[in-house]
Amino acid sequence: QVQLVESGGGLVQPGGSLRLACVASGRRLSMNGAGWHRQAPGKERELVARITSGGRLNYADSVRGRFIISRDNAKNTVYLQMNSLEPEDTAMYFCNADITIHGDDRNEYLELWGQGTLVTVSS
Repeated sequence: QVQLVESGGGLVQPGGSLRLACVASGRRLSMNGAGWHRQAPGKERELVARITSGGRLNYADSVRGRFIISRDNAKNTVYLQMNSLEPEDTAMYFCNADITIHGDDRNEYLELWGQGTLVTVSS
């Protein structure tokens, strides 16, 4: 079974940092484009950052200069380094990725979401 598993959320004070990780688990797979979204209480889910298979980056204006998305292709993992955190960053953070499952005869392509990890920024 192929799934995305996030980790790294928690409670942090304003100005602090957290690093989220998202691992694609399963056999014979590779991660293509991947990104992080977040959803705060009472708000719609929004894109935070995205990285293509070639390393092209895209950030929401609200996090540009504070957050850094990166990936380790060998580990099928995407990271989100979050610095200078603000109370407005409090949300459930979800990983999203396009996955290729390599078959003997043909490949299968999936778009997956993780279960989410909670980030709370509060003093």
